[in-house]
Parts: sequence; C-alpha cells; structure tokens
Amino acid sequence: MKNPVERIAEKLIAGDSQKAIMVYSERNRRYFTEFPSDAGALLITAEEAYLLQDFRYEEAASYTAKNCTVVGFKDFKEKLCELLEKHGVKQVYMEINKLSVADARTFEKLFQEHGMEAILDDTLDKAIKDQRMIKSPEEVAKIEAAQAITDAAFEHILPFIKEGVTERELALEIEFFMRNNGAEAVAFDVIVAAGKNGSQCHAVPSANKVQKGDFITMDTGAMLDGYHSDMTRTVALGHVSDEQREVYETVLQAQLAVIDAVKPGMLCCDVDKIARDIIEKDYPGTFGHGLGHGVGFEIHEWPAFSHRDQTPCAPGMVITDEPGIYVPAKYGVRIEDMLLVTEDGCRSLTKSPKELIEL
Repeated sequence: MKNPVERIAEKLIAGDSQKAIMVYSERNRRYFTEFPSDAGALLITAEEAYLLQDFRYEEAASYTAKNCTVVGFKDFKEKLCELLEKHGVKQVYMEINKLSVADARTFEKLFQEHGMEAILDDTLDKAIKDQRMIKSPEEVAKIEAAQAITDAAFEHILPFIKEGVTERELALEIEFFMRNNGAEAVAFDVIVAAGKNGSQCHAVPSANKVQKGDFITMDTGAMLDGYHSDMTRTVALGHVSDEQREVYETVLQAQLAVIDAVKPGMLCCDVDKIARDIIEKDYPGTFGHGLGHGVGFEIHEWPAFSHRDQTPCAPGMVITDEPGIYVPAKYGVRIEDMLLVTEDGCRSLTKSPKELIEL
C-alpha cells in the first residue's frame, strides 16, 4: 500500500501540477508525516510534499518526519507562497473542518493576491476521512502494539483492587504502568468507576472507595507512535448477586454477538442493532450510548456503530464493540474490544479475558 501522502495526492491531485493540498491541522499533519508539532503545515504538490516547520521543530523534523521534505521558514506565508509559485499551483485544497473562520479568510485573501484559489469546501476533509477509516497493515500493527500495553495494564491492576482502595488510586496506577511500559501517553483520561458510580458511563475517578460486592468498570487505553487503543473491562470485588451476574452475562452476550456478526458490507447501524436488541429485551432504557466508534490516530474516529451511521463495514476498519448496562445509583457494566474488520468477518485486537472476574 502506498504511503498516506501518496494516497491523498493520487486521489485529489492525480498528477495535476496546478493543484495542491495544504494540511494545516496538528492531528492530520502528524497522520501524514508521523511528526508531532503544534505549528506549521504540510503542503502536497504533484511533484513534492513539504513539511513547513519553524526553528523550534525544523531540526527534529528533519530527522524523523516521513513522506515529505522538511522546509524551514522565518515567515510562514512567504515560504508557503514561494513553494506554491515554484510549482505553478493555481488551486489549493484546504481543511475547512479544522480551520477557524479567521484563518480561512486569511488564506483565501493571501492566495488571491498571488493568483491562486483556496478551495474551501469539504473535498479535502472528506478525502482524509475516507482514507483514515481504512487502516493499513502498518497502522493496525501500531494499534495492536498500543493495545498490548493496555492488556498488560489490566493484568497489572487486578491485584491492586482491594477493599478501601479509591478509584483515583487505581486510575493513577494504570496510567503510571502504561507510561512506564512504553506508552507515549494515555489515549484518554482513564475511567475507573466502582459501585454506584459505575452507572455513569463516563465517570471521573474520585475518592470513592471500592467495597465488597462492587462492580469496578475500567475504561483504559494507551497511545503509542500516535495510535490509540481503547478497552473496557468490568470486574467485581468479591461475589456478586444473581442480579448483577445476569446483567454482566447479558452485556457479554451482546458483545460477543457483535463479534460473530460483523462482516464487510454490513451497515454500521445494523451492527448497533444487534447488541441493542439483546439488551433492550430485558433491560430497556439502560444502554443509552452508541455501540462503538472508530479508533486509530484519534481515539474517536470514523465510522461508528450507531443507529445514525449507515457506513458499510469494510476491511481495514477498526471499530470498538462496547455495549453496556447502566442501572442508576446502583452499578454499571461495560465490556469493550476493538474489532478489525477483515475480508470475511472481523477479529478482536483485544486479548484481555472477558469472563466475569470476581477478585
């Protein structure tokens, strides 16, 4: 598979020297070049791709940026126009979803002054979205490496779950372990919710102490080489009631049914319905969020397993499968894997056990 810069250039420029692409947003710049910086731009022409960086990042970018030539500048607009004129560019595709209104107007005026047109429609945004939805084998490998750290963190944290430990202490231990074992950062703020806090699907870890009979839901993920992982497991401290066990088994049934059903061509909204129908049958109104979301260079990408998303599943997509049941002021259960859509179905990138663990 061609590198990300070649793929986007082939789709939008197709060898036309009068067209260019400017990637201005931090996240997309890193996606295309693998270099993180909070300033600059990636300019893609028919002949060459340039990563424009100021003095703060120029040297580092020259060592590590990929798929481009690094160009330093003192005056960004001056250097940008110099390169555009060098290649005879007349039209520049821009990311309207990532540009402020002020920046869009500034670039539009700048290009007009140099006899060029800023294309301020959704052409580039849509092309980037479509490209990022389908992960290359190299991208999948990076997601799996991030998930390996997350799986290890889950195994590591289980002995720490004891009566009296707080949600915040568990969250900090998970984050420390992941960073200490190679993670660039956590993929998102770690969620640990015990007992009645578990009914809040995005609860913030607090001083709440774990007690016997509690469900403890842990939503965790690592970031590695810019790619994210996302996993949720719910465990119990001590034995749970029959009611709790039935809830857990219902969520697990829904989660596994999705893995059995996903295949290329299946609409994302229909995948959501599989899990939702199982939960709604016995626990109506307790599963209020979408079934899953794309994961990759960002923690929430495209597409989504949601009743609103009619995107067909396609090989290379990585989407979470995370049904849950939330009983207000009592407890909650969520089980989450990342699924890679394959040519004939899907496979989970998540290795941690899903059977109910009673510590």
